[in-house]
Amino acid sequence: MYLLITRTFPPELGGMQNLMWGLARSLAKLNLIKVFADYHENHEEFDKSVSFSIERVSGMKLIRKYRKSYLINDYLENNKNVECLIADHWKSLELIKTNKKKICLIHSKEINHTKGSGLNKKVLTVLNNVDHVVANSNYTKNLAIDLGVDEKKIVVINPGVDPVIEIPKKYLDEAEEILKRKRNRLITVARFDKRKNHEKVIMAVRNLKEIYPDIIYTCIGYGDEEEKLKKLVIELNLNNQVTFLKDIPIDLKNALIAKSNIFVMPSIIHKKSVEGFGIAYVEAAQYGIPSIGGKDGGASDAIIHEKTGLICDGNNLEDIYASIDKLFKENKYVEYGKEAKINSTNFLWDKIIEKYKRIL
Repeated sequence: MYLLITRTFPPELGGMQNLMWGLARSLAKLNLIKVFADYHENHEEFDKSVSFSIERVSGMKLIRKYRKSYLINDYLENNKNVECLIADHWKSLELIKTNKKKICLIHSKEINHTKGSGLNKKVLTVLNNVDHVVANSNYTKNLAIDLGVDEKKIVVINPGVDPVIEIPKKYLDEAEEILKRKRNRLITVARFDKRKNHEKVIMAVRNLKEIYPDIIYTCIGYGDEEEKLKKLVIELNLNNQVTFLKDIPIDLKNALIAKSNIFVMPSIIHKKSVEGFGIAYVEAAQYGIPSIGGKDGGASDAIIHEKTGLICDGNNLEDIYASIDKLFKENKYVEYGKEAKINSTNFLWDKIIEKYKRIL
């Protein structure tokens, strides 16, 4: 039996939630599993729909952490058939007392604390006492080594994706209406925060529209930077070129990706926040859409430079501009998109779980 310990899990939405959901379903095909997850309202219906046991833990953040650890330690004491614990975060294992095999996933941002700091020491206390540390990219692996994690414990396993399902025609038609029948189509699906770098993409669009008057940039998401970005669009007179969407059906989101030409998210490092991998690049690739990612972070694990997309300097506006221009010229995005779609099959969960099997 495997225990999966996670702070992020459906029905809550997000990249980490999707990762832990995919991992849970894949592990359930190998062995009996039990999930300890944080409480989320409306979880009851979701939990009834799965084939494995989910125990939800509620309460304020600090109290929840201790309650969850107590429940897990008690469960381990009374269930000797547990073979392995798999956690989404070092904090999920901080208070767990067991000699059972432990695997901890790392993603970059949560371990990115100054070497020698109190938080760094806490991270190392946990990670250097587990059996395997699963880094979501080579970038994350190298960051962990630099911060003091034992290199011998680290294995790189990229997040997985599910096979795409056919998008209903009504959503494809709706996507075309949203895109205003424009020809040069950019899209980003991400939180509106500094790290995702929407701001510089919008600035690049301002310059690109002189060459590509038919350009449109669709931003799907929500976050702290939303109002600031909308003001920038008004200042640059880009109301007809930039569209903001949120809380839309998944089928419509996928239709907008499938109907776009380039997925663009040239992420940067903002304070301690860094893009550890970028599953959104792979999800776009599944629809034959190439990506432009930033050199800072793990995008190069998801994007093969000059084959399935481009890696650029997200801090350099000219580099972002040139990368978009390169893919639009002579419809280069079509060729890159075909390669991206082929490469995306390497990230299907059926293949990714094989890498977990080697360490389980």
